[in-house]
Amino acid sequence: MTAATHSPLFPQVPAVPDSADAVLEGLDPEQREVATALRGPVCVLAGAGTGKTRAITHRIAYGVRSGILQPASVLAVTFTNRAAGEMRGRLRQLGAQGVQARTFHSAALRQLQYFWPKAVGGSLPRLVDRKIQLVADAAAGLGTRLDRGELRDVTGEIEWCKVTQTIPADYPYAAAKAGREAPRDPTEIAHLYAAYEDLKRDRAVIDFEDVLLLTVAVLQDRQDIAEQVRAQYQHFVVDEYQDVSPLQQRLLDLWLGDREDLCVVGDASQTIYSFTGATPDHLLDFRARHPGATVVKLVRDYRSTPQVVRLANGLLAQAHGRAADHRLELVSQRPSGPEPGYTEYTDEPAEAEGAARRIRELIDAGVPAAEIAVLFRTNSQSETYEQALADAGVPYQLRGAERFFDRPEVRKAGLALRGAARFGDNDSRLDDVVDLPSQVRAVLSGEGGWTIQPPAGSGAVRERWESLTALVNLAQDLAAARPGATLADFVAELDERAAAQHAPTVQGVTLASLHAAKGLEWDAVFLVGVAEGMLPITYARTDEQIEEERRLLYVGVTRARERLHVSWSLSRSPGGRHNRRPSRFLDGLRPGTTPTVGRSAGSVGGVERGIRGVDATAVPRRAQRTPARCRVCGRTLTDAGEMKLMRCEDCPSDMDEGLYERLREWRAVQAANSGQPDFCVFTDRTLMAIAENRPDSPAELSRIPGVLSRKLRSYGAEVLAICAGQELDGEIAVD
Repeated sequence: MTAATHSPLFPQVPAVPDSADAVLEGLDPEQREVATALRGPVCVLAGAGTGKTRAITHRIAYGVRSGILQPASVLAVTFTNRAAGEMRGRLRQLGAQGVQARTFHSAALRQLQYFWPKAVGGSLPRLVDRKIQLVADAAAGLGTRLDRGELRDVTGEIEWCKVTQTIPADYPYAAAKAGREAPRDPTEIAHLYAAYEDLKRDRAVIDFEDVLLLTVAVLQDRQDIAEQVRAQYQHFVVDEYQDVSPLQQRLLDLWLGDREDLCVVGDASQTIYSFTGATPDHLLDFRARHPGATVVKLVRDYRSTPQVVRLANGLLAQAHGRAADHRLELVSQRPSGPEPGYTEYTDEPAEAEGAARRIRELIDAGVPAAEIAVLFRTNSQSETYEQALADAGVPYQLRGAERFFDRPEVRKAGLALRGAARFGDNDSRLDDVVDLPSQVRAVLSGEGGWTIQPPAGSGAVRERWESLTALVNLAQDLAAARPGATLADFVAELDERAAAQHAPTVQGVTLASLHAAKGLEWDAVFLVGVAEGMLPITYARTDEQIEEERRLLYVGVTRARERLHVSWSLSRSPGGRHNRRPSRFLDGLRPGTTPTVGRSAGSVGGVERGIRGVDATAVPRRAQRTPARCRVCGRTLTDAGEMKLMRCEDCPSDMDEGLYERLREWRAVQAANSGQPDFCVFTDRTLMAIAENRPDSPAELSRIPGVLSRKLRSYGAEVLAICAGQELDGEIAVD
C-alpha cells in the first residue's frame, strides 16, 4: 500500500537536482507545463494516477531553484498531515527547503496562535480534539436523549453547518435546500447546535472548525493582520481542490487578497466528501473566477493497466451532472494486464470466503500481502472479511478506524521503546541483543506481549498484534536502510511519523472503506459488496447523491494497479432470499450486460491558455513556461533581478534612459499620492525592464515580471501612455 507513488518504505534518497533545469527532467509534456507555469492563476485538472503530486512539487521546486519564488513566501495546502509531510519530503529531495506545506487547519491554527494576543488579547482558548462529548453534554442540558448513533450523526450535522457557514437558526432551511436527511427533527438539531456553541463559550474551548472560522474573522476584521499574512505568503498551491469547503475557500480568498498567484489541483470525478461540505464548484468555476487562468489537464495514467483504466473510463461515461461534464478520459501508460474479474455469490459470508481464497492464492503466487486491498462501502462490512481472512491464515490491517498512533497499544509501546532507548544499558531484556530489530522485538515482547506467531481469530486481539507487528517491521526496514540506526533513532522516526500521522505499513492485506482508500493504491484490489442498496447506498436518492456514489466506485476502481476483482452477493446471510442484484453502475461494463448509451469522450490532456488584462478579460496572461534565458547571451537566468530584466547583469542594456527617468518621476508622484514608498508602486528593476522593453500594449506590459494583475489594473494605462510619449493630465510633463 502506498500513496501517490509506488516506493519502498525507506527508499534510497535520490540526488538533489543540480540546477533549476534539472528539476524539469523526467516530466511529461503536461507535467512540465504545470511546473513552468509559475505566474498564476493556474488550474491543474489531474485524473487518478496521473502524477499530480509530482507535477506540483516540481513546480514549486522549479520556481524556488530558478529564483522566481522565495521559499518562505510559498504556502502549499493539502488535506491530510500525511500528504503535507510527503510534499515537504519531496520538496527537500528537489532542493526546495523552507516551503511551508500544511493542511488548511494547521496553517490557520499557526496564524491564529500567533495573532490572537494582538487581535483579541490573552491566550487562545483550548482546542478540543473530540467534540462528541461536548455535543452529549449539550444534549443532556436540553434534556434530549441521544443514542451513540444519533450522537455521531448530530455531531456530523454540526460540523457540516460550520464548514458551510450555517448558523443554528438557519439549519432547517439549509438542510432542506441541501437535501440532507437530518438524524432528528431539524428544529431540534438547530437547538442542539445553539446549545453546543453556548457550552463551548462557557467552557472557553474551541473546536476543529472554529480554528478556520476564527482565522477568517481575524483576517476580515483586522486589515493590518491580513496585510501581514499576505506579505508573508505570496504564492499559494492547493491540492485536492475538489474537496474544498465554502469556509476553506473563504479563508483562501482572505489569504490571497487581490492577488492571483494561485495554483489549484483537483479532479471533479473524485469528489466523494460532499456530506462534509466539500464541493467541486470552486474547481469547476475556477476559470470563471479567474479568466486569465491557464488550465492544464493531466490524463496520462501511470498507475493502472489499460484494462483497469478502461473500466474507470466506462464508469464515468455513464455519469451525469456537472462533474461528469468535466470528466477526464484517462490514457494508461502501463503494459497490458489481466481483465477485471466479476463474481456473484449467494451470500455475504460466501463472498468473503471467496475473496479470502483468491487473496491466499495471490500471496502464494508471490504478491505481497501489503499490496492487496479489500474495499467496501461501509465499515460495518469489515467484520465478515476480517474473519474470512483470519480463517484463511491471511494477515490484515484495518484502515480508517482509530488512527494508528492513537491506539492504546501503540502509545504504550512508544513509551516502552523510549524508556529502553534512554536506559537501555540497565535493561536486562537488551543484554543479549545487538541489532535494532532484535531490540525492538525484545522490548515489545516483554512490555507489550508481542509474539512472533499471530493469535487465532479476529477482532481486538488480532488488531493489537497487527499494530505491534507494524512497529517490528518498521524497525527491520529502518535497519536495512540505515545499518547503524540505534533504538534512539527508531524512537525519533516514530515521533516524526506520529507528528505527520504517517503510519508504518503493515505486512498484511488492507481492509478499508472506499472513502478511507482515497489517495492510496495497491497491486490488487477486491471491490466487494457492489450491489444495489450498498453501492449506491440505500439512502442515496437524489441524482446528485447517486452520482457521488458512482464517483465513489470510480475511486475504488482507480486504486488498482494491475488486478481488479468486483463481487456482490444475492443475500446477506446463508439461506436468505436472493433479493439483491448487482449495482446499476456495472450495467454495460461487466460481461453479459447490455451497454448503455455512453456520453461523448471526456477531456483529453493538454493546456488551455487564459485571457487576462486591464479588465481581466482582454489581455493574454503572462506566464513563465520555459526556463528564463538572457535575451542577449542566451544563458539560463536564476537571479530574480536578472529575470526581471530578462538579461544578465553584465550584458549590455538597450534601455531608453529618458523613458526610465520619466517613469521614475511618475512613480514618485504615485507614491506620494498613496502615501507609500516608491518601490511599492514599482521597483527600480521593474521600471528598468519597462524602459528596456518599451511595451505598447497591455499584453506586452503584463509579460514583464513585477507587473502583477493588480498593478496592471491600477497603473497600466498611465505606464503605456508614458511609453508612448503622451502627457498625463498635468501630473508630470513628458516629451
